[in-house]
Formats: sequence, C-alpha cells, structure tokens
Amino acid sequence: MRGGHGRALRRLGIYPLAVLLLVLVGNAAYASSSVSVAPTPALGRDLGRFARPVVLAQPAKPAPPVTTVLAPSAFDQLSADLQAIARTSGGRVGISLQELSGPRRTNLSVNGGLNFVAASTYKLPLLMAEAQQIASGQVHRSDILCYAPSDAEDGWFMDYQAGSCFTRDELALRTGRYSDNTAAHILVRYLGGPDALNRYAKTIGMNNSALWVPNTTTPDDLSQAMVSEALGRLGGAAAQAWLYPILTRTTTEQGIPAGLPGGTTVVHKTGTLDATENDAAYVRNGRIAYVLSVTVDGLDVGAARSVIARISARIWQYESNRPDYAAPVILRPASIPPQNRH
Repeated sequence: MRGGHGRALRRLGIYPLAVLLLVLVGNAAYASSSVSVAPTPALGRDLGRFARPVVLAQPAKPAPPVTTVLAPSAFDQLSADLQAIARTSGGRVGISLQELSGPRRTNLSVNGGLNFVAASTYKLPLLMAEAQQIASGQVHRSDILCYAPSDAEDGWFMDYQAGSCFTRDELALRTGRYSDNTAAHILVRYLGGPDALNRYAKTIGMNNSALWVPNTTTPDDLSQAMVSEALGRLGGAAAQAWLYPILTRTTTEQGIPAGLPGGTTVVHKTGTLDATENDAAYVRNGRIAYVLSVTVDGLDVGAARSVIARISARIWQYESNRPDYAAPVILRPASIPPQNRH
C-alpha cells in the first residue's frame, strides 16, 4: 500500500507542476508578441554594426526656370542695321544685295522694288548691250559713230560738233568712266533708240524700269542687270573684259567704293541728278563676290554718298566674315540685241 500510495502522491505533485509550466510558457509566448525587450548593452553594440539609423533624403528644391534667349543671326542683324540706316538717313533709300559667293547665296532687299529716278544708271544696260554685241562680233570696238545735234546734253566733254565722229571704244569710255551724256546719247541712237534700250533692259531682268522717258528704275532691277553680267549671261568673259575696265575707277568713287577696303575691285555705275544719287556695283575681293545697288532720294550729293558708303561698309563687314566662298556660277548668255546702224 505504501509504495502504491507514494506513487500516487508523486503523480499528484507532477501533474499540477506540468500544468503550471504550460501556463507560464503560454503567457510568455503571448507576452512576446506585444512587448519589446530592450537589448543588453553588448547586444546593442553588435546590432549597431548592422542597423544604422535611416536618414530620409530631403526633397530636392525645384530648379529655377530656364530662360532661352534667341540671338539674331548675323544676316538678321545685317538686315536690321540696313533698315535702320535707311530709316534714319533723312531721305528715301533703296538697297538691293545679291550674293554671288558662299555656300548659301542670299538676297536682301530694303525698298528694293520701289521706283527711283534712274539718272545716269540707264547707261549701265546701254554699255552691257554694247559689250554683248562686241563679244559676239556683231559690232566692233573700232566702229566710227558720228555726232548729231539731237545728241547734245551738258556733260564732261565739249568737243561735239556737226561732223564729229568717234570710235565706239571712245564713246563707251566717256559714257562709263565719265558718265558723259552726249556720248551716251550717240550710243543709244546707234543701238536703235530708247525703245531698243528698254527692250534690251527687259531681257536682262530690268522688268520694272522705264529708261530714258520717264527714266525710272528700281534697286532690284539694277542689281539684276549686274548679276546677269557677272554670271556671264551677257557675252561671257569677252564682254566682261571689255566692259569692266570702263566701269572701274570712275570719276565718282565716293559711294560704294568708299565703304570698301583697298584692293577691292568695284565695277559700278553711278547716277546723279538733283536730289538723286544712285550706285550699282559688282564687288569682288578674293573669293568674296556680290552685287549691291543703292538708290537715295531727297538728300544733297554729299549726304547721299555718305549714306551709300555707310551701307557699303556694313555689308562688307558682313560679307567678309562669312565662311567658305565658292566661285560664281556661269550661266547661258541672254539674247543679243540687233544693231541699228545709221
């Protein structure tokens, strides 16, 4: 009995103890889900090597707004400057620029289509017609042309009288370099008169001109005539070889040539009448080539020539800073006017 009773008592002691342990373990497990136990100092140091404080990046400040400034191109600036010169000149100014060199050959016109008094610039297509006829062999430099009283007009030379005759070369030189009026009238008469001159002018692109009577033209027309000659359309190199020396180093160099550096070739024809000053030029310096025509109304001769020289200088500044110039293109010659012999 004692042995059995002892075993029973031990069971009674073990069971309550087991139950108590289960309760304690359950409570501990439940408590661990809601209670955070601070680590010991040593454990905290070990964890510090692996867990660093997380620093949140500050939001970036918005970038300041970007302002885009579009500077005008060199060509736009040139156009603006020329318009300003024309506007502040005190007169009525027309400008026509046509480039003959460079990778992009640009035209610029400021009042270029407006009509101006042609004055002696009618002599430009007249001499071009002469050059083309000489180049073709239709007429000759040594031809003798005689003066008629109806040709008379004040000018440089006073040796015209009934029976006076001159070579075509001499009359052309007087007409081009000195802008002599009587010499030009003789050449117009032998060409076939004002109608023949106007017909020829139309063939070289002077479509808005009425030469002789009422004797008007436009800057664009004058430039187109010069371009036609420079590109070899009006008799090619033979015509140029005869014409260009006549229109170089003339008695009036205060306009377009005055705005250019030394060594520049300027083939040009001027026209002066009352309050009108015109200059149409083919400009060549090394690989740079362009045609420029400027017409001015309403200023005295000195002021007008100063305006033209200033325009010429500004255009040269632009042209001389352009890269990569190419040789002018040579195109097919235009038709040759018939010669009306007297």
